[in-house]
Amino acid sequence: MIETRRSTTGRGGRVRAARLTDLAAVSELSRISHSADGASDGRMRTLGLPVGSGHVSVFSLFRLPLGAFLPNDLLYVYEERGRVAGLARVEHEAQRDEWTIVELDAMDNGIAGDVRFRLVQYLLRDASKRGGMRFHVACADEGGNVELFMQAGFARYGEERILYRPPDQPYVEPLGAAEARERGIRPAVPLDALELDKLYRAATPAPVARLEDYRLPDWERQGNHWRVPRSALTPLLRFADIVGFVQQAPGGEALLAFCQVGVAKEEQPDYMRVISRPEHDPSDLVSYAIGAINEHIRSRRLDRARLHRSDRGVISAVRSYEAPLDRRLEETGFSRVAVVSLLMKEVALRVKEPALVPVGIR
Repeated sequence: MIETRRSTTGRGGRVRAARLTDLAAVSELSRISHSADGASDGRMRTLGLPVGSGHVSVFSLFRLPLGAFLPNDLLYVYEERGRVAGLARVEHEAQRDEWTIVELDAMDNGIAGDVRFRLVQYLLRDASKRGGMRFHVACADEGGNVELFMQAGFARYGEERILYRPPDQPYVEPLGAAEARERGIRPAVPLDALELDKLYRAATPAPVARLEDYRLPDWERQGNHWRVPRSALTPLLRFADIVGFVQQAPGGEALLAFCQVGVAKEEQPDYMRVISRPEHDPSDLVSYAIGAINEHIRSRRLDRARLHRSDRGVISAVRSYEAPLDRRLEETGFSRVAVVSLLMKEVALRVKEPALVPVGIR
């Protein structure tokens, strides 16, 4: 058992793991946190929404039915006088053993900062006892979010711009197979792992690449649970299908750009994540992926109401160091809706792997 951390302010509240009987209260707290009213009147302190409620159904990103949770996911509440006044939700990605805080809410009645800090400390201790070593969070730089996590030992390593393409944008007809081949566009396959890793390292600063620590098996693994490359949105969305496309250099094996497409379930927007070499213009690949989303929905017949086009729009994340990729997306109908900071805490010690070194002559 983990001892409950009592507040230094003398309040009698406590942090504990959520129970089934808390589900109604937790759902209501989450709904208020991510509604337009809750954000505008200052009743809640949250991580800051990845998108505004006027663009997509935000509450659908944080749906709380038990089916949305995996066995290792964690949910904690702050309880005071029998009332739930704070919530922390953590998602565990088992393949890479990474834990992501996807929700951290508290009633802003003067003690929200203390409540949220206690929730973070509790979940870090509990997850560490379950073997958690790497913790991620994405949040808006407002309401003391960044300062809260830095006090808990997180380090900020980047920013992401969240862009959204509404469904009323012009329909994009997908390229034919022959035209796509002429432009070097094809589906990604596991054998692309080495070139995908090279592409990622060419587009990503070395300190960020060391923190995210992707390996070749991460790039080889594809399918519905493929979370590489990560973004602020991947822990929030639930995908019916995930596919990847690459754009190959003319006459060579090197990859110029990569696009991951997630066809979302139910009311969530579809998802797109693009990685491109700085000198390459990925506009053709972006247009191809937008058209492919609609074709994928039609071919898979995921939802009869979505056979002809994506009626929830497409959402994407572009990191600040990936510019001018955001301008390429804006040229195809995307617009910026939010900026979030990326933070990470690693409790494991990094040990340099054995390697061959030159022999010294004495």
